[in-house]
Amino acid sequence: MLHLAWPWLLLLLPAPWLAARLLPPVAGRSGGVLFFPAAGALADTGAARAPHAARRWLRWGALLCWTLLVLAAARPQWTGPPVELPQSGRNLMLAVDVSGSMGNTDLEPSGRVSRLDLVKRVAAGFIRRRAGDRVGLILFGTQAYLQAPLTLDRQTVARLLDDAVVGIAGRQTAIGDAIGMALKRMRAARGPMVLILLTDGANTAGHVAPRKAAELAARQGLRIYTIGVGARAQQVQGPFGTRWMVPDSDLDEDTLKAIARITGGRYFRATDRQALEAIYHRIDALEPVVRGSRSLRPVDELFAWPLGAALLLSLLLAALAWRRGWAG
Repeated sequence: MLHLAWPWLLLLLPAPWLAARLLPPVAGRSGGVLFFPAAGALADTGAARAPHAARRWLRWGALLCWTLLVLAAARPQWTGPPVELPQSGRNLMLAVDVSGSMGNTDLEPSGRVSRLDLVKRVAAGFIRRRAGDRVGLILFGTQAYLQAPLTLDRQTVARLLDDAVVGIAGRQTAIGDAIGMALKRMRAARGPMVLILLTDGANTAGHVAPRKAAELAARQGLRIYTIGVGARAQQVQGPFGTRWMVPDSDLDEDTLKAIARITGGRYFRATDRQALEAIYHRIDALEPVVRGSRSLRPVDELFAWPLGAALLLSLLLAALAWRRGWAG
């Protein structure tokens, strides 16, 4: 759709006519000539000596120049069809433990799926649901690595998570360093900042203590949800009879609860697939996705066209006057 941004400037169109009617004639000049951009160039050309028809064409040309200039000043614009843009939501970072213990197979009754594989399946669905959020991924073991920076490309983040393997970042667990990495990568982000930290162990590596990292996160406005993974004590039938196994014996729930409390988040415990899926849905409810979109119409400025046409026309009129020998 074509429209003018400042249509009120069209009121200037009759200005030359009003000036010719209301202002007294310039001393030493005979006849009246409408003011137009090329007037300065033609003032001394002896246009009055030109044939009557030529002077009439000069006036019409000057009037057209003035009209084009006023039209350019009114800012003609071409507005395109509306484009729906999703509203930008949260900055959401996932920190996933890939230490050696994540290879345990206690979360599924079949005993064939490792903790990490189960986390990848459930977390992938969570990532797909976060439309409009900027999602990032940190993998941590002995060290913490940024696998994906904050991005709206959730499909790529889910694919990078699916590529993670146990032990890729070392066999130990650096919880504090994972929080520090999230702080470093989210420091310049705008909007709410959320970290979902999942682990099945205690902090056994790294340079930053988890509680100290949590205090820094709280000061920067980073809210942390912690998830402890591991089945509870269960009976296992072995070749020498039944025995009790405690798969989550390494899980430091006190530290995870403290991290969540300090930063204003929550602590969750996942003992099986159903519990893990419920946790991610609970986080969806606590940090809801921003629904809806905003409409934006692309606008192209067109003032350069009438402005350029006025310039070319004024040059043409000046060249025509010079060629016809109207210069004195």
